[in-house]
Amino acid sequence: MGTMSKIKSIDFYRKIPRDPTEATHFGAVLSMFAAVLMVLLFGMELNDYLSIRTESSIIVDRSIDGDLLRINFNLSFPALSCEFASVDVSDAMGNHRVNLTKTVRKYPLDSQGRVVGEVVRDIPEPKYEELVHDIQDAKSDNRPPPVVKPTDMLDAASFPEAVKKYPTLLVNFYAPWCPWSRRLAPVWDAAAQVMLRKFPPEDGRVKLAKVDCTVEGLLCRSNHIQGFPSIRVFRSGVDMLNHGGHHDHESYVGDRTVEAIVEFAEGLIPAVAASGGVEALPMADSEASKQTIKVGAPGCSVEGFVLVKKVPGNLHVSAHSQAHSFDFGGMNMTHIIHHLSFGKEISRNKWNMVQRLHPDGLLNAWSNRLKGRVFFSTEANITHEHYTQVVMTSVEPRTYGIMEVGYQRVDLYEYTHHSHAIRTDEMPMTKFTFDPSPMQVLVKEKPRHFYHFITTVCAIIGGVFTVAGIADSTVFHTAKMFKKNELGKQY
Repeated sequence: MGTMSKIKSIDFYRKIPRDPTEATHFGAVLSMFAAVLMVLLFGMELNDYLSIRTESSIIVDRSIDGDLLRINFNLSFPALSCEFASVDVSDAMGNHRVNLTKTVRKYPLDSQGRVVGEVVRDIPEPKYEELVHDIQDAKSDNRPPPVVKPTDMLDAASFPEAVKKYPTLLVNFYAPWCPWSRRLAPVWDAAAQVMLRKFPPEDGRVKLAKVDCTVEGLLCRSNHIQGFPSIRVFRSGVDMLNHGGHHDHESYVGDRTVEAIVEFAEGLIPAVAASGGVEALPMADSEASKQTIKVGAPGCSVEGFVLVKKVPGNLHVSAHSQAHSFDFGGMNMTHIIHHLSFGKEISRNKWNMVQRLHPDGLLNAWSNRLKGRVFFSTEANITHEHYTQVVMTSVEPRTYGIMEVGYQRVDLYEYTHHSHAIRTDEMPMTKFTFDPSPMQVLVKEKPRHFYHFITTVCAIIGGVFTVAGIADSTVFHTAKMFKKNELGKQY
């Protein structure tokens, strides 16, 4: 009994006998109010404890990508043929890469902006036969030069008749000012002369002709000629092939020699059947079919990605060819930006985590601000330039102990953009100038410790209980004092 008495003597919470205590209506009301307030404050504190807290800071770029920056793009050019579309990259360090193809894909588009063909591959540079040199050498040696008759010229009036008359028609669309066209001219005339001897006009199965695009500009534009020289193949009046439901223009891109052109033309012509009629040769097994390219016109879809140094530079799309010339005034760089972003693409789960942690609540357009924008060339020789300033944001969720279970850092790139169109005397292009920032924004989840939550809950309960008790005691003693005064006045 003595031990129990000693233990009871250290009781912090001594009990008052219930019988001497007095309950009041005000105390009951105040008790219910205090209980409701405790529950309300507890719920608010619990919600605050469970909510996400982040802190942002700016540090020097420490991304896991190192000194490389990935640029993702998906662009449509309604008036630029995939045959000539080239993606080039240059930077402030002097690096310059032309016609990137390893991570870039090009798909031909029709006039409605729909993909109408397969991926367009790079065209190898054709070999030339220098007949001009042969003629000059013959003159210097006092030998008779080789006789090369000019090929038949077609114009806007004769062109429709020719494509209807001949089952197979090869047309050289050229420009006299183009050096490549001038080199091809004697070769083309010689090949036409050889074909004329083998297949005279009365045969009527094949014809080689040419069109001067400086004279017949409308005719060339209607056939979507963008580079000179362009050799188109017209079968039964059209230069279109149907394969797998897709319609593509058919062009010759083989060596520019008499032998290669003649072999190609012979592989295209129909054979005379025993009945005297004409039937087409099977192109699938023809060696000449390997010297054609299916060029979806008039547009091109360019998509893929490139890796660049994290220094100021530019990515630009323009017409480029090792064996063609271009009329700058006829180039139209109107384009649609379907996608332009920086950095690696992330999964949907990571996007959800970023949207949950980032204080601004990111949207999909946060890193793809130019999505869906259309930029028109309203006149000739227009270059479109898009200036972007790129800043990286790293989002880090909270860690769980030493093992860091669930820890997953996400690096994203945001950019601002300014676009404008300028008139130029050089090759028109679409240029994306990028300026990566050497700093990065670090967003880290800041967890709240559980003991802070327990301490706050205890403070809420104790504080409300104490304040309510003071209020009840004040009201009770004030009422009792007034009652004593009234009783004193009665006596």
